[in-house]
This record gives sequence, structure tokens and C-alpha cells, in this order.
Amino acid sequence: MDMAATVIQQHLIDPEICIRCNTCEATCPVGAITHDSRNYVVDAEKCNLCMACVPPCPTGSIDNWRTMPRVRAYSVADQLTWDSLPAELSAEQLAEAGVSPAEAVPAEPPALAAPAPDADVFRSADWGATLPPWSAAHAYTNLYGPKAAEKHIVATVVGNVRVTEVGKEYDTHHVMLDFGPMPFPLLEGQSIGIIPPGVDEQGRAHHPRQYSIASPRNGERPGYNNCSLTIKRVLEDHQGRPVRGVASNYMCDLKVGDKVQVIGPFGTSFLMPNHPRSHIVMICTGTGSAPMRAMTEWRRRLRASGKFEGGKLMLFFGARTQEELPYFGPLQNLPRDFIDIHFAFSRTAGQPKRYVQDLMRERAADLAPLLADPNAFFYVCGLKAMEEGVVLALRDIATNAGMDWETVGADLRRMGRLHLETY
Repeated sequence: MDMAATVIQQHLIDPEICIRCNTCEATCPVGAITHDSRNYVVDAEKCNLCMACVPPCPTGSIDNWRTMPRVRAYSVADQLTWDSLPAELSAEQLAEAGVSPAEAVPAEPPALAAPAPDADVFRSADWGATLPPWSAAHAYTNLYGPKAAEKHIVATVVGNVRVTEVGKEYDTHHVMLDFGPMPFPLLEGQSIGIIPPGVDEQGRAHHPRQYSIASPRNGERPGYNNCSLTIKRVLEDHQGRPVRGVASNYMCDLKVGDKVQVIGPFGTSFLMPNHPRSHIVMICTGTGSAPMRAMTEWRRRLRASGKFEGGKLMLFFGARTQEELPYFGPLQNLPRDFIDIHFAFSRTAGQPKRYVQDLMRERAADLAPLLADPNAFFYVCGLKAMEEGVVLALRDIATNAGMDWETVGADLRRMGRLHLETY
């Protein structure tokens, strides 16, 4: 950003649309985006308008700009208090601040110009695709929400089943929602926002929480307008401090017949391929299994119908222990000629720690041909900390197979073949 400029195009995030998924902050290469318990905001002094954060945003909330005199740029502290974006400054207000009519003409947002990858810094934006596979179905987005004609849709809980063996304090639930006659088209890899009831400590309505869809496009119950979510009860923060997650505990405690406010859908890139013989490699931890379950179940239904000639399915699934791994039992029942499953447990008593990237390296002979195959697609979902290890494992597999990783990695991103969705 030109520090000598008197007028800037200030980059802002719309708090009404933002679903606080952390994608923008994780993507920003210069640390210009930060957040508190309420809002995600952009520091005008740090933002270099590289646009790296814009394509991955699932809602479009990041794509907002204001023509501002530099001396009046909105501070981080200002933005953290917002419930909605401020109006554009009028021509009179700009003139009062010493902005000439020529300077006051709103500029087009900058063209996408993300910085080149830095070998010393891992950024998911350098490797993760923002385009879907070429054969992905069309995704509908933002049908319900603050800026839509319908503010939200009310869904009815039709099921709530625990899908882990661990004690109830840290249970993971499979929650099924029915939308009745209201249109809510969903695809595998998309997400929705849940609005918890009540208000926060400041007396404001809770903002939506994002959850990935765990069911295929024709519903958890085939042929019905419903979906499922995989939700883990949150009882501590990332530092291990006790905290009771507002939305996760609300969702895990729902009873059949309860009503839930939903917005969305969101997501246009983390979508599965649909052309014959396309291969899917799924790499996940914990509740990151939700979109993988959706993709697997859709392929399973197509296979059962005899209408799809599918390629390989591989799943690398990580958890601390077997008891904490969602859907462990059902996964054991899937035919081995349908899906190749590998589990990694990092906290099994008496056993060495194993992570998904360890299993990937063990299966390098199978993964290398898929990296070279334009019909193979890779999906990563789970904790943010797993991203770098997985990408480095792919790099090592490609390099050891004699491939140039810079070329392969760039192609995976450019062709919509490597998708990273972590939290």
C-alpha cells in the first residue's frame, strides 16, 4: 500500500455476512486480518491489497471496499464494534476531508495478485484450489442470510445420534435437519451456518457458526429435503482452557422436533468430481470427516444404483484414539473394493503417535500415480495444524517419484485438484 497516498481503497469485512470461518485470517500472507470473539477485521496499515483472501471466502463477506481519506481510515478497534458495514462517505464528506472529486471516484477493487509462495512460510492459499473440479455439479450459495430475501430458514431436528464411543463430555454427534418444503439445495463439500438462540455477553444476537454437510446431495434420507452435520461438543479452547462452545453444545443437546435457524448454503470450490473414473483421496481428522462422509456416501449410492463407473476412493482418517473417531463402526462395513481406508491414532496407549501424513508416506506407491493423474482429486479437512504436514507429505511423495513438486503443486491448485478446508 502506498503510504503517501491521501486516499485509499480500504478493505473491510461485512460482519452481517461473515460466518467467522477463519479462512481469511489463515490465508492472509501479511497478517492484516485479525479477530476477537465477535468480528473479523482488516488492518488498513498492514493490508497490501494482494487479494489472496478474497477467492477462498465462502460467503463473499470479505469482498468489500470503501474510498477513504487515509487519515480517516477505520481502525481495527472501530471495526471490532460493528454489527454492519458503515455507509460509503458522501461526496460532501470526502470534500470536507480534502479529497478532490477525481480522487473520490470509487476505484475498482484490485485485481487478484497474490504473492508468490515463500519457501520458508507455509500458507494454505499457495496450494489450496479456489476452483472446483471441472465436473463438479453447480453449487447454490447464500440463498438464506442477512442479505438474502429470506433472512434464514427454519429446519426441524429429525435425528441426533452420538457417533463416538468416548464419554458424553467430549461426544461427537450426527445431527439430522429437515427443511420441509423450503428449497435448500446442497452438495457434498458445502457448509451451512447455524444461528444459536440467545445473546452473547454484550447482549447481541449470537453470530452463525459454520458446519460442513455430512450427507450427500439427495439427503441423509434419500429423496428428502434434509441434511446431516457432524458436530463435536466443545468444552475447551485451543489452549486447553475450559470454555463451553455456544453452538456445539446447543446442537449436541438438540432433541427430535426442535427448530433450528439456518443460513447458507456456502462453498463453491470444495466440491467432488462427477466424471466417470475420477479418483478421490480424502484426508481428514475428527469432524473434518463430514464432507468425506458425504462424498463417500454419494459414491456408494451411485455404485449401488449401477449408474456410475467410479475410480479409486482413498481415506486417511486421523483421531487421538479409536474411541474418539467418528463413524468408526460404519466405516468398517464399507466394502474394501469400494474404498481404501487407513486410520491414524496419535494417543493410543502403548503405541507410537501416528498421523495422517505418516500413513500417506507409507502409501506413496499408490499416491504418486494419483498425483500425476489429472482425474485424481485431493481433499483435506480438519484441524488447521494438519495442512502443512499433509502438503509436505504430498511434496515428498511427488519428489521421490521423480516429479517436480513446484509444477505438480501448481497444477493441483490451478486445476482444482487439491482442496484445503481446515479450522
